Amino acid sequence: MMRSVVVALMLAGAICSAGATEAANLAADPALEARVMKVAEELRCLVCQNETIAASHADLAVDLRKQIRSKLSQGQSEQQILDFMVERYGDFVLYRPALKATTVLLWVGPFALLLIAAFTLARAIRGRQRNAAPLAPADADRARRLLEESPPGP
Repeated sequence: MMRSVVVALMLAGAICSAGATEAANLAADPALEARVMKVAEELRCLVCQNETIAASHADLAVDLRKQIRSKLSQGQSEQQILDFMVERYGDFVLYRPALKATTVLLWVGPFALLLIAAFTLARAIRGRQRNAAPLAPADADRARRLLEESPPGP
């Protein structure tokens, strides 16, 4: 029992100290941190893929923010850091990739899939309409009587 309490306290201390170093880095130079966040807003989290590195809490995003902070401290420009990240991870790492031959699929792909889905749906609906059997006269009369008898809707 005592051993598990000690282990739990040690783990809690380790977690708090890890967060403390991150907070200390953030508070040390607000201007640097603003530049870090500006660059991080331009990069996609490779784990979450739907968030920027600035918004993500994934371990990889935290590591990449630290790497950005380190490179900015070493004097690299924001564009040099973005170029490094693209070289390392590809154009997908950019949250808003430039429109060029290698990224056309990223920009046009979703619209193309939407058009294909709409075309397929329209064909399926037209195909069902063509294959629908017409109502027999007796069935049409019965449907008409049922509609006349039903009370009006709300």
